[in-house]
Amino acid sequence: MIEIRELVKNFGKREVLRKVSFSAGAGEPITLLGPNGAGKTTLMRIICGYMTPDAGSVRICGMSYEHNRVDILRKIGYMPENTPLYQEMTVFEYLRFVAKVFQLTEKEFAVGVQETTDGLGLGSVIGQKIKTLSKGYCRRTGIAAALLHRPLLAVLDEPTEGLDPNQKIAVRRFLKDYAKDHMVLISTHLLEEAETLKSHVLLLADGQIRLDAPVARLRECSADGTLADAFARLTVGASGNEKEVPICG
Repeated sequence: MIEIRELVKNFGKREVLRKVSFSAGAGEPITLLGPNGAGKTTLMRIICGYMTPDAGSVRICGMSYEHNRVDILRKIGYMPENTPLYQEMTVFEYLRFVAKVFQLTEKEFAVGVQETTDGLGLGSVIGQKIKTLSKGYCRRTGIAAALLHRPLLAVLDEPTEGLDPNQKIAVRRFLKDYAKDHMVLISTHLLEEAETLKSHVLLLADGQIRLDAPVARLRECSADGTLADAFARLTVGASGNEKEVPICG
């Protein structure tokens, strides 16, 4: 269970997160939506312990970073938007490197490699150097690394960016299945991704949550039945051009 309470984060005079609160558990993917500058990446970094909030609290599986930092980090798999990959390593070598970081046994490593490479379609490139891979394969390698140790919480920033339509289908299927027994939080600009995953939506605008509900509720917030219209209505004013941002109850 993730429990976020009254998170505040400022960069100078700019309020990036303004008392953000939500809770989530396993069973369905959580899709973090919002315009550029809404605070999505900052929120993910705070959840993963890479950044400290100015106020508020983060609890994962009942633990806080103040008292259980190492235990929490062992339970998290994080893939940032710009995934750091060692170009001279093969996919297999990179995954073995990640396994050593998490101190996996040989059996755990073998199971993790089998599950992630099969689920993400990496079998054909497992022996290739990362520098020779396409953007789509690099992205999937990053996902595999984040999920190799079967974390209770997977936090993935734009996981399907750069993938072709067939690859997106495979990755979404894999993540949806993984979310049945784990917590999965993904950030995306693709509205259809939230619907395809049948996810729970957290929509951020101007550092505040404008919607915390199943994706079906997002569509209900539109005037024409489209996700794009609902997104536009809920994020009006995020650039400061409007006085007020509507919240879809």
